[in-house]
Amino acid sequence: MIRSQETSEDHRHVIAVDGPAAAGKSTVAKLVAERLDALLFDTGVLYRAVAFLALESGTSPHDDVSLAELALGAHIEISPPTVGDGRQYDVRLNGEDVTWELRRPNVGAIVSEVSEHQAVRAALLPLQRKIVAGHRVVMVGRDIGTVIVPDAGLKIFLDATPGERARRRHQEARARGGSESFADVLEETVHRDALDRGRRVAPLRAAEDAITIDTDQLSIDEVVRTVEGIARSLRGRDGESLWP
Repeated sequence: MIRSQETSEDHRHVIAVDGPAAAGKSTVAKLVAERLDALLFDTGVLYRAVAFLALESGTSPHDDVSLAELALGAHIEISPPTVGDGRQYDVRLNGEDVTWELRRPNVGAIVSEVSEHQAVRAALLPLQRKIVAGHRVVMVGRDIGTVIVPDAGLKIFLDATPGERARRRHQEARARGGSESFADVLEETVHRDALDRGRRVAPLRAAEDAITIDTDQLSIDEVVRTVEGIARSLRGRDGESLWP
C-alpha cells in the first residue's frame, strides 16, 4: 500500500506525468485517465501554441516580453478528440483547430526556447492550476511534479533513450504522411533534450518523490497498468482510496 504524502485537498487527485519528449507520456496519460475516469491535460500544448503563434507572427523565440503577451492574449481550448486521425485531443487556438500544426518540426525546434522564459511560464501558470484545482486529473508535461503542481497526489516520471524516442516520433510522423528522416528526428530529439535539461527555468528533471519508469522495453499497456496500479493503491489521510 502506498500512502500519499502531505498534499492539498485541491491537488490530491492530480497525477503528474513528467518526462522527455516521446517517452510515451501523452499516450500513457490518456489511457490512465480513461481507466481512472479523470481529465487528461497535456500542458506541453500550451507552450507549443505560443511557439506556433511566434512563428506565425514573426516573433523571436528570444523575445520574452512579446512571447508573454502572445500567451496572455491567446485563447487556447483543449477538448476530447473529434477527428479519428490518431490525435489524443483537439487543440483550438483562437478558434482554429491546430492540433497537428503544433506538432510540426519547426514548432518543436523552438518550443524549448519559448518555454524557458519565466515570463511565458508565469503567464500560463494560473491557467494550468485553475484547470486542475479540485478535479481528478492526469496532467502531462515536463515540470508538473516539480513546479506546476508540486503537491500532486502522485508523481510519475516516464523515460526512454533518445534513440527509442526518436523511433517512436518518426513512426508517428510517417503515419501522418510526414517526410522527415529518422536522422532529422533523432537530431531534433537530442537537441530538445539538451535544451529541456539545461534550461535555467524549470529544467527537465524527476521530482525527488517521483516514481521513475523506463519505458524502453515496456509496452504501452504494461506502463499503463503499472501507473494505474500505483494510483489505485494510494490512500488519503482518512484511509480511503484516492482512486477507487
